[in-house]
Amino acid sequence: MNGNSYLARKIHSLLGVIPLGLFLIEHMITNFSAYEGGPEAFKDSVTFLNELPLVFFLELFGIWLPLLFHGVYGLYVAYQSNLNTGRFQYGRNWAFTLQRISGVITFIFIVWHLWQTRVQVALGNVSHEELGGLMHDVANNAFFFVMYIIGVIAATFHFSNGMWAFLVSWGITIGPRAQRISSYIWMGVFVICAVMFLMSLAAFRGDEFKDAASAALAWANLV
Repeated sequence: MNGNSYLARKIHSLLGVIPLGLFLIEHMITNFSAYEGGPEAFKDSVTFLNELPLVFFLELFGIWLPLLFHGVYGLYVAYQSNLNTGRFQYGRNWAFTLQRISGVITFIFIVWHLWQTRVQVALGNVSHEELGGLMHDVANNAFFFVMYIIGVIAATFHFSNGMWAFLVSWGITIGPRAQRISSYIWMGVFVICAVMFLMSLAAFRGDEFKDAASAALAWANLV
């Protein structure tokens, strides 16, 4: 695989927006229902998603395969990148460096999060109805809570800064003024998305989610 392959980079860039960017927004809204409506609203949101027609194929082709390509190829690109912030300490160079670092953190975080949630559902250790209780236990574990904060900030930055880069590389924002305005917009998106995810994470720590927890969650020693 050539790290400078034009086609591979274009596919990698496009998948980061469609469908993975849309998936991040959907995931943010689903989790935020925990903050807005508590356990019942979160359970209803999860149930709605899992009752979509052909949900297995939607997830396979809309999430898992794009995530696998974007993540693995992204790790390769990060490995091939020349991070030279020590020589050129201007804003976009730092953004380029943070994009690579946040991408690695995000990929590791997503794999870990999937192991704690979706994989356990697939193995029958946790039901969809118990995910709120599982997230309560995760959020109340000090180590996991800090790691989730880092993962959420990395993921939302990677998405927002990646959107800025996508608009530039696809010739949508042309010229310094358009790119400067775009950077302000996507920095705002980063702040909004990060705050909504963190508010959701804080909501999962609430006692109302403790009542939704199940003894089945003891498999992970989270309590």
